[in-house]
Amino acid sequence: MSSREVEGVEGVEAGGLETAPGAPPRPAQGAPGAPPRPAQGAPGAPGRPAQGAPGAPPRPAQGADVDLEGLPAGREGREGREASVSRPELRRRGGTLSLLASEIVILFRRWRTWAMLGALALIPILIAIAIRVSGGSSPGRGPAFLDQIAGNGLFVGVTALVVAIPLFLPLTIGVVAGDSIAGEASLGTLRYLLVAPAGRIRLLVVKYAVAAVFCAAAALTVVVVGTLIGWALFPIGPVTTLSGSQVSVGDGLLRLLAIGAYVTVSLLGLSAIGLFLSTMTTVPVGAMAATAILAVATQIAGALPQLEWLHPWLFTDRWLDFADLLRSPPAWDSFVDNALVQLAYIAVFGALAVWRFTTKDVLS
Repeated sequence: MSSREVEGVEGVEAGGLETAPGAPPRPAQGAPGAPPRPAQGAPGAPGRPAQGAPGAPPRPAQGADVDLEGLPAGREGREGREASVSRPELRRRGGTLSLLASEIVILFRRWRTWAMLGALALIPILIAIAIRVSGGSSPGRGPAFLDQIAGNGLFVGVTALVVAIPLFLPLTIGVVAGDSIAGEASLGTLRYLLVAPAGRIRLLVVKYAVAAVFCAAAALTVVVVGTLIGWALFPIGPVTTLSGSQVSVGDGLLRLLAIGAYVTVSLLGLSAIGLFLSTMTTVPVGAMAATAILAVATQIAGALPQLEWLHPWLFTDRWLDFADLLRSPPAWDSFVDNALVQLAYIAVFGALAVWRFTTKDVLS
């Protein structure tokens, strides 16, 4: 084999640029005599099909869910499948009940929620310890039913509700309701909840239901802790009603639960107001403060005799009328009247929240 043939074979082995010994070298790209390379997108040029052309893969619409079922089983596939079962996707697949359950779990996983419930639990504990240490309270002094605690520990929960309703309960409800939409907007998660899609009205309904659940949890915390600490520090016996008759301990416990339900219903109107205010801003602290301040201002208006004509229309007007449930037999008229007032506030401010939220630009 000649030296020129050897050089040709070595060239083939080294670079593969010459296919046979003595083959002429291929001109470099762009050199004189080299064939021009077709421009990107020109006829005959290789390349990706244009968007929308036959055979081109469809591009997902903006905000649509991406199908990740075809991803490989490697690292990218695992990450893709984890993304495909993210919180919004689970909510979309599971429906309203799954969305509600998810939001309730999120609410009670927060330390803030337990801190507020713990603060509410301290109210009956402090009342019971103060009465135990002091030896009792004089009739007519302090909150209602305070003088009954030393004789029957079941009144600790009732007295604690009287103390908590004007400020502490509205403050905690304002935090939860005011944070419902504004908190998601401030964290940047609101748009993802709607992309899933959760649906704006459905999301509002679920957020309000979560606030209502917290209303029940807050009221029951005061009642249950008050009953337990009263049972531990004071004698327990038949309950003397406001009518002068006595009922059994079991009947008294049922009335305590009814009082807790009464307080829960009383807070539903305030929750609707807080939800509406939460749709008005992306700053949750502002909605929380506005809700709590409005509750206090409404109570002040209810205490002014000059505004007596307005009192029946205030959502706080019947907050303390649960004492009618301690009569014999229980008077349910105040419960019904209170529920109707709260229902009116729910309808009005719920409609305002829907109007505001359905016209709100969550991407801005």
